[in-house]
Amino acid sequence: MTSATERPRTAGSDFAALNRRITDAGLLERRPAYYAVRMTVVGVMFAAAWATVFLVGSSWWQPAVAGLMGVTFAQVALLAHDVAHRQVFRTRGTSELVGRLMGNVGIGMSYGWWVDKHTRHHNNPNHDDLDPDVQPELLIWATESALGRRGLKGFVSRHQAGLFFPLLTLLSIDLRISSIKALRRPGMRHRGREAALMALHVVAYLSVLLVVLSPLQALAFFVVHQAVFGVYLGMTFAPNHKGMPHPTGDEDYLRKQVLTSRNVTGGRLIDMALGGLNHQIEHHLFPAMPAPNLRRARPIVQAYCAQVGIRYEETTLVESYRQALRHLHEVGAPLRADRRR
Repeated sequence: MTSATERPRTAGSDFAALNRRITDAGLLERRPAYYAVRMTVVGVMFAAAWATVFLVGSSWWQPAVAGLMGVTFAQVALLAHDVAHRQVFRTRGTSELVGRLMGNVGIGMSYGWWVDKHTRHHNNPNHDDLDPDVQPELLIWATESALGRRGLKGFVSRHQAGLFFPLLTLLSIDLRISSIKALRRPGMRHRGREAALMALHVVAYLSVLLVVLSPLQALAFFVVHQAVFGVYLGMTFAPNHKGMPHPTGDEDYLRKQVLTSRNVTGGRLIDMALGGLNHQIEHHLFPAMPAPNLRRARPIVQAYCAQVGIRYEETTLVESYRQALRHLHEVGAPLRADRRR
């Protein structure tokens, strides 16, 4: 089974020829210098953001600092994503250690829970039953899931396209709640260690806010910080698969990964802002490929898809959001029609 930290099996598939081209181009080799620089930059951003909280002190300028903190947390999360895929470190032990420091201590989210969830997403992207990222919760991504919804969920489903971005402000809170629920379930690896590290984050975070800021300022900081963090994460991951086909599960590895993914065009600035995940097709085909190599892999993958007759979806960032919102609106259509009867 392909995991978030393992390369897919290639024997006997259309993927094998593409894999050889990518391997021969050296694009699966690690990029230690790149990640040393990126980790240093993100680490400096993280330290500077917290230092600014102390320097600004009890002031109503702190919500602006909270916005910058939200961006910084998102960059930590994107770097932890690469660590989880073993793009950074070769061994599982080092990857898990650094991943927990970034995830549990740094941003207050369970690294182990997220890796398990993300692995299932990579194994079956956009599959209605097997991909946790599209399973019906507050938002729904398949028309069948809309039928019979009532109350608050029904209201959200009817208007989910318009509510999408406002709901993203709650995403970081939802991720933490899901982390806590996962840690309460028996069977999770190292759940005591994960819980202790998350508790360390919560105690340190709240202690700084309550010591440095007044209660109202601390509340404002918390709301702005978590909202910006959630919106940034949501806007990073939303373009990748939302509104793309939902597979049956019978597709081979190459088609399953390419047909369900969407690339976002743009230059280096988009690469930095989205952590390379704008090259979603290449990332899903080669999850262990270092982020800076994804752009170089794109023309190879695109040419191969054209050769074997597989559609390669690519669009601008704004258009990717339009497509995702259009899909959300269409999925909620049955509920709106039922409401009018």
